[in-house]
Amino acid sequence: MSNTATILKLAKKTIETESRAIGNLADLLNDDFAKTVECILDSKGRVVITGIGKSAIIATKIVATLNSTGTPAIFMHAGDAIHGDLGTIQEDDVVVCISKSGSTPEIKMLVPLIKRGNNTLIGMTGNVESFLAQQANFVLNTFVEKEACPNNLAPTTSTSAQLVMGDALAICLLELKGFSSKDFAKYHPGGTLGKRLYLTVDDIVQTNLKPQVDLDTDVRKVIVEISEKMLGVSAVIENNKLIGIVTDGDIRRMLNKYENINGLTAKDIMTSNPKTIDIDKLAIVALELMQDNGISQLLAVQNEDYKGVVHLHNLINEGIL
Repeated sequence: MSNTATILKLAKKTIETESRAIGNLADLLNDDFAKTVECILDSKGRVVITGIGKSAIIATKIVATLNSTGTPAIFMHAGDAIHGDLGTIQEDDVVVCISKSGSTPEIKMLVPLIKRGNNTLIGMTGNVESFLAQQANFVLNTFVEKEACPNNLAPTTSTSAQLVMGDALAICLLELKGFSSKDFAKYHPGGTLGKRLYLTVDDIVQTNLKPQVDLDTDVRKVIVEISEKMLGVSAVIENNKLIGIVTDGDIRRMLNKYENINGLTAKDIMTSNPKTIDIDKLAIVALELMQDNGISQLLAVQNEDYKGVVHLHNLINEGIL
């Protein structure tokens, strides 16, 4: 068997092993999961998530997901907790302890200290008979039959199960809190994701020039207006109301159709009823309209008044596309 075939076979086996384990998680859900969600919803504090080794790495990801979806969370390394970081846990916090075996020395030392503080303890473990499971108020069962590692040693399947269980918690909390896309935008103001959630057509139009001509504007002046404003179009306006649009394509068609353009005006070559978008709409909506209609510009309006142009290049520059 070639190296390529061997590699692909091993990769497929790994993915299939982990996917089966994740699928089995649904059958392991019980009332403790629902009570965990309700406990976190009712809590006046944060969710403190702790673990050691690979479980600690998963814990940091779950913390990030919770924070980004409206549930305050903080990570506490189980090893550091018994050397001073136990003060991370405040009176009203809910503590989630992640451990595949549930019986490591660090967990056995940490759990009694957490319970001494009267905080609700959630155990996420693959062993419901473990020390952690027996001491926890609620148990999230992340049992897996085996790791994807051929030696059944390296945490692979088990950490995937932990990660998915954390996602399930986060999504349940998000839904029950009524966490909306606007809320999401508040926590993700930077980068492409943030822009997709908050950048509006008006934000873009403000940075562009505003090409416009009258119905009776000579086509030569129309061409100059399109060229100077560098957006490939010009709106045709009457009493600030949008009547039509002249595009680069309209100019090319005119030149192909007429040998003599003397006397031609904007109304002779414009396209009536152009595609428009309200300036309050999100920029991502403008992109969807452009894609649906196979165009690269939209005229922005407010209460039927012409406000400017949003161009596909704007969306590319902003990282929306």
